[in-house]
Amino acid sequence: MNIYIAGLNFSTTDADLNDLFSEYGEVSSARVITDRETGRSRGFGFVEMSDDTAAQKAIDELNGAEYDQKTISVNVARPREERPRNGGNRDRRGGYNSRRY
Repeated sequence: MNIYIAGLNFSTTDADLNDLFSEYGEVSSARVITDRETGRSRGFGFVEMSDDTAAQKAIDELNGAEYDQKTISVNVARPREERPRNGGNRDRRGGYNSRRY
C-alpha cells in the first residue's frame, strides 16, 4: 500500500520516514519529496508498505500525530491525476478574450 504523509518538518529525511514506519511493518520504500531546483524538502513524502494490514495500522495511529515537532497527516496515497500538457483550460483560439466585436 502506498501512503501519503503531509506536514513533515523540512529536516525529515527518507531514513527518518523509513524508521518511523518500520515500527509497523516492512517498508518497501520511503521518500521525502524535494524541490527540483533547491533540493529542499517540500514537506511531504510517500511510504510504500508491502503488508496492507500493517500499512492501515500505521495510518490509523500516525494520522494527526506529532512527529519531529510537526503534526503530520497520514493517508492512503491517491493515484496522480493526469494534467494537460497544454497548460490547462485556455481558449485555443489565442488570447484571453479573442471574441471579435
